[in-house]
Amino acid sequence: MIENDDEKQSEREQLEVIALDQLVPQDHLVRKLEAAIDLSFIYPLVEYLYSKLGRPSIDPVVLFKMTFIQYVFGIRSMRQTIKEIETNVAYRWFLGFGFYTEIPHFSTFGKNYERRFKDTDVFEQIFYRILKEIADQGLLSADHVFIDSTHVKASANKRKLEKKVVRKERYGATQQPRRKDTASTSLIQWCVRAARCWHSVRKARAIRR
Repeated sequence: MIENDDEKQSEREQLEVIALDQLVPQDHLVRKLEAAIDLSFIYPLVEYLYSKLGRPSIDPVVLFKMTFIQYVFGIRSMRQTIKEIETNVAYRWFLGFGFYTEIPHFSTFGKNYERRFKDTDVFEQIFYRILKEIADQGLLSADHVFIDSTHVKASANKRKLEKKVVRKERYGATQQPRRKDTASTSLIQWCVRAARCWHSVRKARAIRR
């Protein structure tokens, strides 16, 4: 038997008595985040940034949870994040919103960042607090260092060369060409020093063992 469009339409319009919590799977990532991290510590960190007068502001924990949703689930912008929250019941559950709760405008976080959080260390404090909880649970180890990087092939044409005149300056009795890329040189020197430092640390640990 083939189901017609009228029957499908009737199912769309049927009323159900259901809680938002029932629609979020038990193994969903937002449930794991909610159980693992208690973000209520944010309130005392930002209390001095809010006035006790005027209309109530948006919950600061909600603002930071929005950024969690954006970065954890790889959403490209806050504008798109707000659109996802409007239709995703799991995101609404994570933020503590109901079915009919109005979602803040996408510019709300940007305005709060510019007016409240921009020149503060709130984000650093939140990061280190979560990092401390991870370390307290024994999930963080300093024995190994992992670096994430992406190799991008340069679109350079070796056949095209452009001759440039390099200004020379006198250093003492001899003339030497002026270094054009001091930033690259400094970066290389920093990497060499970091590698030597890391080698010394590993050598000291080996001696202790």
